[in-house]
Amino acid sequence: MSSTFQARDVPSGAEELRRSFAVAWGRIGASWGVAPSTATVQGYLLVSDGPLSEPEVRRALGMSHRATSLALAQCEEWGLIERAGATRRSGQRGPAAAAWRVVGDHWEWFRRVAAARKQRETDPVLPLIAACVDQAERLAAPDGIEPELARLSERLGALHAFVQRFDRGVEVFVRGEARAIEQLFAALDRLEPATVERLWDMLGELGAEDMGRALEALSKLPPPAARRLVALADQPVLQRLIGLR
Repeated sequence: MSSTFQARDVPSGAEELRRSFAVAWGRIGASWGVAPSTATVQGYLLVSDGPLSEPEVRRALGMSHRATSLALAQCEEWGLIERAGATRRSGQRGPAAAAWRVVGDHWEWFRRVAAARKQRETDPVLPLIAACVDQAERLAAPDGIEPELARLSERLGALHAFVQRFDRGVEVFVRGEARAIEQLFAALDRLEPATVERLWDMLGELGAEDMGRALEALSKLPPPAARRLVALADQPVLQRLIGLR
């Protein structure tokens, strides 16, 4: 075996770190309900540069062709990767293979993973709970309902309402653009703990109806008008007018 071939096959320090990160990401993925092989490929792609072919990913991670292909297919289905325009040779014999590249950045990945998990985990639960609620209501219809059945019907109804609201909240969130989600998290990162506590206290006092009206009104403002409104709210005169001082 030539020294040139050996040197080419010895991974660099950066490549060793990428592979170690991918393996650790794969272990963590199991706790998220993601297949370890898929999470491992996700982790490797997340920290890699440029398009990569299936043989390159497979050899780097020591996975089988089938496992790597399935993981890449699932990553593509989730919208995390896309096929590059041209095929790619991996440095070994054989025809050029299709290459894959990462879509967007970390924030876009986060948004797409959240959307995919909602579709696979939350969406199927809703009709299941709804069917149980319907069955419980039918059983509870006759007179002389059993107390246990009444409690079960109430608990199922409350669970269904909770999952519906949670699902709606996730849907609203993942519909946002990656840049807008990044800005939201950047704004939250700037908040002092005392500010966060005041916000939670205010939200608890306002209630869903008032919060909905406030968000609806805010959504109708163009960004310049929203900035002026925030600037006005910070003026002492206006604060005295609304009873803040």
